[in-house]
Amino acid sequence: MATNENIRQPEFSRAGVPFGERLSEWVDRHSGTFFIAPAVVLILIFAIFPTIYSIFFAVSRVRFTGDGLTFRYVGFRNFSKQFFGSSEVHFLGRTDPVSIFGWVVFAIIVIAVLWWLIRSVKRSTWVGMIGRTISAVMAIFLSWILCASLLSGNAIGTLYQTLFYVVVGCALQFAIGTGLAFLCSQPISGKNFFRVVFFIPLMITPLGVGYAMRMVADVTKGPFQPFLSYMGLENWVWSTDAWSARFVMMTGDSWQWIPFIFICMLAALENIPRDHVEAAQVDGASSFQIFREIIWPQVLPVAVTVLLIRMIEAFKIVDLPNIMTGGGPGSSTESMTLHSMYIWRANDLGSSAAIAYLLLILTVVVCASFFNYVVLGQVRKARA
Repeated sequence: MATNENIRQPEFSRAGVPFGERLSEWVDRHSGTFFIAPAVVLILIFAIFPTIYSIFFAVSRVRFTGDGLTFRYVGFRNFSKQFFGSSEVHFLGRTDPVSIFGWVVFAIIVIAVLWWLIRSVKRSTWVGMIGRTISAVMAIFLSWILCASLLSGNAIGTLYQTLFYVVVGCALQFAIGTGLAFLCSQPISGKNFFRVVFFIPLMITPLGVGYAMRMVADVTKGPFQPFLSYMGLENWVWSTDAWSARFVMMTGDSWQWIPFIFICMLAALENIPRDHVEAAQVDGASSFQIFREIIWPQVLPVAVTVLLIRMIEAFKIVDLPNIMTGGGPGSSTESMTLHSMYIWRANDLGSSAAIAYLLLILTVVVCASFFNYVVLGQVRKARA
């Protein structure tokens, strides 16, 4: 019988084996590393290194000189300026005075968040509690800004304008995109034509979408001008009102991104086994019951993934506000990305980098919280 020594594979350092054979064997063992090394190097060069290098901008006051750039360390002043300094109203909005209604809503939210955090102590590890504490702090902070600004009748800043595009825009886009995908997955005539039509806006550049929406929303020459004149709104200009400008902006963004959600959800819906649906129909289940108990649990992983990707993209919105309104009226349609870009144009590179990092922190916390407490919770519930 052969022993372990007789069947042991040759090692790299075993004497007597030719160098070429040992080298070939070593390359084979590390081939996976060699294949992914170019991608890792490119990521380090073009993504991670600039991200780390931009920290020097965020904690410095940068000046242009004849020899290039000069850095003077200022600590967290670029960040504190957004919360307590000259840019507070621009970034957070006007938070004074706070109404009674705002205080009541804020107290309710704080109690609910603390109750959720206390209940999580017994069923979470210490690592999970750190993450939940960060989410709770972020929720309380965002709740305070919401209650002190919007719910108290004050103007909101670029922070909540970005969250408005993310929350309201993504919810509207997901609802419409999923509804259209569900209709096109049914056995109806002409559905292939509508599939192509619904997909067209995704192939248009953001620049084209912005200028197209400006022409459509033109109250003097646009396609809705006769209707507005009939309603007595021929002198109304949407770009001079904060909320009408935000909703027109969200309409253009939705028209651009609904096809993305539509095509992904359509693929998920068409991959559902038809025998499950037909068996439920034979058993007398209604259309709503079939959707809730059979269709939705199977498309849920795709749905939450698509929604998460869309949320990440929505945080970076910059092209449509810049093209359609220039961030106006005032700064009422200005996102955090556009805010950072305008400050960068003013050669305040430190504050621009600080806003970019604040956006990064906001995106990571919101999307990670959404994934951990909403996505994974729904997936576990569907599997149960």
